[in-house]
Amino acid sequence: MLVEKPGFSAGGNARVFSRGPRARSWVLAGVAAVPVLLIALQVFAALRGFEGPLESLWHDYVSTPKSMSVPWAGLILAVVGISWRRRVLAVGAAVAIDLVWVAIRLSSGASFAVGNGPVIVLTVLGVVALVRWQGVERRDALHAVALGALLILATKVSDVWLHITVLAGPSVFDEYLMLADHALGDPSWVLGRVLDALGPGVYAVLHWVYIELPVAAIVVAVWQLRRVVSSRRWPSHYLVRTFLVLGLLGPVVYLIFPVVGPMFAFGPDGHGLQLGNYWPGVVAPIDHNPMPLAFDTETPRNCMPSMHTAWALSVFLHTRRDTDGTRAPRLLRWIGTFWLLATLAATLGFGYHYGVDLVAGAVLCLTVESALREPERGWGLFRVRLVGLGLGLLAALLLTYRYLAVWMAEYPVPFGTLVLAGLAAYAVAFHATWFAENRESVGARTEPEFSV
Repeated sequence: MLVEKPGFSAGGNARVFSRGPRARSWVLAGVAAVPVLLIALQVFAALRGFEGPLESLWHDYVSTPKSMSVPWAGLILAVVGISWRRRVLAVGAAVAIDLVWVAIRLSSGASFAVGNGPVIVLTVLGVVALVRWQGVERRDALHAVALGALLILATKVSDVWLHITVLAGPSVFDEYLMLADHALGDPSWVLGRVLDALGPGVYAVLHWVYIELPVAAIVVAVWQLRRVVSSRRWPSHYLVRTFLVLGLLGPVVYLIFPVVGPMFAFGPDGHGLQLGNYWPGVVAPIDHNPMPLAFDTETPRNCMPSMHTAWALSVFLHTRRDTDGTRAPRLLRWIGTFWLLATLAATLGFGYHYGVDLVAGAVLCLTVESALREPERGWGLFRVRLVGLGLGLLAALLLTYRYLAVWMAEYPVPFGTLVLAGLAAYAVAFHATWFAENRESVGARTEPEFSV
């Protein structure tokens, strides 16, 4: 039985609901599945001879962390569920531990790195909350610690998954996507030449934006969750949920549609297996008989769809409004817009993606957001229709890229118009459902649901 209580949501006057027995059983099943997954991936990685998630996590505790920003992002997310006094103590302890580790590394001649402190403190925080705290205080703390831990663990799983994409896709479909990209005007080649002309300064800024996307996400997530402790209520939907679901679903497509990107398949980083050194100076000629390209055992097949596009678009969407439906601060809206545009420029200008990858990533993001937003409105026809349209559009794009790529190259204007019109139409439907002023009429509220 669900117990109703007031809370925050994108609808303004909506409600969130505490977990009943069925919901708690699903949560417990999810918690139990995490260590099983990590152990399975660790065994697989050990058998294949590369670093597994548990090994990487161990390095975060006692050696050199793989990332300096992700552990801190995880801790910052975790402290949203505790009081200000405890936040200061937790962050201060993490800084102190990191300073000790930095001193040890530098004195031994090792390179500078941080990240041990936040991982250690996050773990201690979770143990203390579980053992010593009670009631709402413990629930909020464990909820936030779980989010921070999942953010860190997701990066560990992602590293292993990239190795799996190589093993599962010895051949890549880049030649098909290069042909399909003619319908969009070869944007990767265009942006690649533009960035070369703009010089190293612009490159450095875009590169930082590209690799530090989790930082932007954490800034937005902390803003969305800033009232959790004072109100003792969690929003029904917030950015972290979208990030995690995208990270779970998107990489599955890597196995179905393995792609390495233009700078590898058509550029200088192809380890001798590229079709030619075309990118970004010269667009490769149209091959009327494209075939899968056998590629190396090092480059991840992680282009289709563009997950950076999906994640950056989700940051943009969550900087439009607060969790109570009010307009977000102007500075935050500008940050979301800048991060989206800079990420799109980087993904194309660095040769990491084709334009058609970005379209697929955007459709995936809007589809996942349509499934997660305003859970209190239920799964009425409006949501089923919107999610179904997104899945259908994504499937249609993948089939078109694979089997009609030559036609897309020979008839770029009609095919390019169809691809962009499909994305635009879906974006309009998404906006009308979730952001338009009269969105209440799009889908009536149905039976209540609990927040996660």
